[in-house]
Amino acid sequence: MNDPLAPLRTPEGRALLDEVRGTDPARELAVATRLRREHPAELVSAALGQARLRQRAVAKFGDSDARRMFFTPNGVEQSTRASVAAYRARRLTELGVGSVADLCCGIGGDAIAMARAGIRVLAVDRDPLTAAVARANAEVLGLDGLIEVREADVTDVDVASYDAVFVDPARRGGRGRIFDPEAYSPPLSWAVRAAERAPHAALKVAPGIPHDAVPATAEAEWISDGGDVKEAVLWFGTRPGAVRATLLPGPRTLLGRGLPDPEVRPVGRYLYEPDGAVIRAHLVAEVAAELDGGLLDPTIAYITADTARPTPYATAYEITDHLPFNLKKLKALLRERQVGTLTVKKRGSAVEPEELRRKVKPQGPNSATVFLTRVAGAPAMLVGRPVEVG
Repeated sequence: MNDPLAPLRTPEGRALLDEVRGTDPARELAVATRLRREHPAELVSAALGQARLRQRAVAKFGDSDARRMFFTPNGVEQSTRASVAAYRARRLTELGVGSVADLCCGIGGDAIAMARAGIRVLAVDRDPLTAAVARANAEVLGLDGLIEVREADVTDVDVASYDAVFVDPARRGGRGRIFDPEAYSPPLSWAVRAAERAPHAALKVAPGIPHDAVPATAEAEWISDGGDVKEAVLWFGTRPGAVRATLLPGPRTLLGRGLPDPEVRPVGRYLYEPDGAVIRAHLVAEVAAELDGGLLDPTIAYITADTARPTPYATAYEITDHLPFNLKKLKALLRERQVGTLTVKKRGSAVEPEELRRKVKPQGPNSATVFLTRVAGAPAMLVGRPVEVG
């Protein structure tokens, strides 16, 4: 089969890619018109398309890799952030894994991280263009000695000789995100069966996966990077039934202890907002116990406490005011405090942050954070400021 990326990898194609790097979208038409006088129109369009994708990919792969790699639109959207892939690869090496069958490899982001960790990888994808992109990426990054890319249906691949299986099912369809794990491609049930036959396995799933969809044979891990929840991973061959939340950079990992739900307490001096991975992993109770805190409301993942204690798993705020929900009172308070920079956070409230800002019209040199939430079932507003707890 012809390599669809071959024209871009010729000397002419590489020179074009270098020339169009960083092209401002507003100037794209003018640049294309000029370049088409000396190069085939199709090649110019392909180079400009890759330049756009590479700019988008910098957030996930960093500039050094993104400027050399090749992408597809879906590949940029669905690929793992490099920091998360590197963390997962380290976990595999800690398990003694030396070879991995990467099923549904996409453009090769995870295979690249595993190869850089010293793992030999078989990267499989059934889409011809995607497989070609993964192969090109392994080559341009100098990792083709560790990564073999195979265009095939993952259900037909024999993985018995590999130490581990990694599966990243497609979670997007023609209508956008897919929330039903059995509608993944391949379905979660197939991936679980493949995982259970391997010595070790990791299945990447959406962070919103219901806890009751996690098989009893798996360990479930939710991962955030810089405070943003990125994914959940089902691990096999580790600690069946374990639950953990991992925060990057770090990593900092919180293991579940099966604690009961925290008690509901009156608003204390401090409010703690748990990291999204902690919330997704249902480990708020573990953080509350660490902080000697309780909940503002039984259904809201805000922790309240009377003392400030350091924790990597939640952001601390000192609460200065506790008001029943009333926009006029909030507006008067903010005017009195001369608050012009207002951060609005909400849980359990239907009011949108931008709507609140328009109505209270903050003005002044000071800043504050307002939490729109419920306290013991009643709508409330808590005003405060972030604090560093050393």
